[in-house]
Amino acid sequence: MNSNSSPSRLPIPQYVMTLAHAAALRSEDPYRKVGAAALDADNRVIGTAYNGLYPGFKAQDTFWASRDERQKYMLHAEINLCSLFRRGEAKVVACTTMPCTSCMQALCAHGVKTIYYCEPYDKSEAPAIASLYGVELIQVTDYPLSRHFPLVLDC
Repeated sequence: MNSNSSPSRLPIPQYVMTLAHAAALRSEDPYRKVGAAALDADNRVIGTAYNGLYPGFKAQDTFWASRDERQKYMLHAEINLCSLFRRGEAKVVACTTMPCTSCMQALCAHGVKTIYYCEPYDKSEAPAIASLYGVELIQVTDYPLSRHFPLVLDC
């Protein structure tokens, strides 16, 4: 335990993962909810984001009927998050799912040094990208909300 932390204080990885998870609950995607949160070098919250449609866009109810067709229109949580900060401002990012290859590239381009995630994503090249750029990519599965609010729905 960090000497600056009290026994009842939530550690930073669990704190930022909880923020990302809470953000994911705002996603309008009925099949998969993904959230992300960013902290600065002092562990202050820069912002939170989630996967979804362009802000303000209202899809017709039929849009959500096809799980596969809607995917190409969904903006990823990480991309929405990157729109909230300048390069080098965010030091820590948490994502409820391991970033896809493109999102990992964007996070690295924005100077993020540590990325926490909960759910693995087998199709992602994130581990290789993190290794190349010296970014920490760390799985965190036990945090508040993780057991109580599922983000992947079996529909």
